[in-house]
Amino acid sequence: MIKSELIQKIAATNQHLYHRDIERIVNVIFDEIVDALARGDRVELRGFGAFTVKHRAARLGRNPRTGTPVPVAEKFVPFFKTGKELREKLNAGDAPRGKRKN
Repeated sequence: MIKSELIQKIAATNQHLYHRDIERIVNVIFDEIVDALARGDRVELRGFGAFTVKHRAARLGRNPRTGTPVPVAEKFVPFFKTGKELREKLNAGDAPRGKRKN
């Protein structure tokens, strides 16, 4: 689901709210999550999951085309860990399944 689909779904279930207000609310929530992660904070949405930032140290990688070593700078990457409630719903026997490789 992309952000516009999320906004449409919220608008469909909350017809008393204006579309522009829903869009503003969703944008504010996402902006706050991004700002918190930029500060190095952890963001937890109970039942859904937690967003954190992980540090990746500098390392020596390689160019896949030529095989030559390439220095990779240290970086911080966002990480998401599912919450218990979401994980249980995803792993329930009646949950819809995606295509599986045999």
